[in-house]
Formats: sequence, structure tokens, C-alpha cells
Amino acid sequence: MAVRSELERIFLDHDLTDFRWIDVSNIVVAEWVRFKCMWGCKSFGQRANCPPNTPSVDECRRLFEGYNLVAIFHFTKEVSNQEEMYEWMESVNARLLSAERSAFLAGYYKAFALYVGSCRLCSDCTAIRTDCRNKMSSRPAPDALGVDVFTTVRKVGYPISVLTNPEQEMNRYGFILVE
Repeated sequence: MAVRSELERIFLDHDLTDFRWIDVSNIVVAEWVRFKCMWGCKSFGQRANCPPNTPSVDECRRLFEGYNLVAIFHFTKEVSNQEEMYEWMESVNARLLSAERSAFLAGYYKAFALYVGSCRLCSDCTAIRTDCRNKMSSRPAPDALGVDVFTTVRKVGYPISVLTNPEQEMNRYGFILVE
């Protein structure tokens, strides 16, 4: 498929080498994911791209229905502390955003990246989407849009598990939606 090969060249140009394609109908969106955000995530209500500053789960489902193809990007890393993890995620998210922009400029005008973890472009996030200082660069994480990342990435054979030790290797995932 010409679309995939053109996009794959774009991804490789941005050092995004470990990815798989998935039909958007295989993205699992579930209410329980939002509940885990509400009761279990430090970013809830603290980040402009995290719930409750994101669309409802039903609106997110409708968003995904407007696409037909998704690239899931797999990243692994071992870190010794949370700050190191945030720095690493920032560099990964910059590559995802750059690839999204390149796809857009190549004519894939609906290209939209979903970050690995919460957006952390600003150390002092406004926590209100309309007040975001980086509207053009900030993106939500898949789970902020209700995506059950565990089930979704397992469908394409990627590893993922709950970490029991902060020094364990992480398997993290970013997405780029395209048409």
C-alpha cells in the first residue's frame, strides 16, 4: 500500500523504527480507562491535556471513527527516577510530533499524534486547555482519550505489563492517527 510505505519513510526519518499498523476499529476505548485517570493518576486535573480537560469517552470514540489507520509506536527504556523518565518521554514525544507534522505536510492533513504519557511541555502547566501556552505542540496521551492501551497494543503482539519496580524496563506506546 503506497500510503503506508510513504508514511513509513516519514516515521523512519524521525527515528521511529518500532511500529505496527492497526485498523482504527481495533482501538479499544473504554470508560474504565477514564475512571483510572480520575482515581489513580497524579495528572488528573493538573494537565491541560488530561481529564477532565479532554473530550468525553463517547466523543473520543467518535474521533477515532473519523480515521481508518493508526500507527502504534513502541518505545522501551529503563530509568532510575521519575525526572529521567519525563526527560526521555519529552524527547520521544518531540519525535512523534515532528513525524505528525511531516505526515501533514506530505498531504495527510488529518495526521494526529498521541503522546507517550502526559504532555509535559511546560513545567508549570496551566491545567486548563484553553489557557495552554503550547496549543500547537501539546497532544493528549492515548489513555487521556479513553484508549485501553493494554488491550490495544496486545492485539498487535506488543509486550505490556504492570511494572512492580520503578527500575524495570518500560514498554511505552505512542500513536499517530492517519487517513
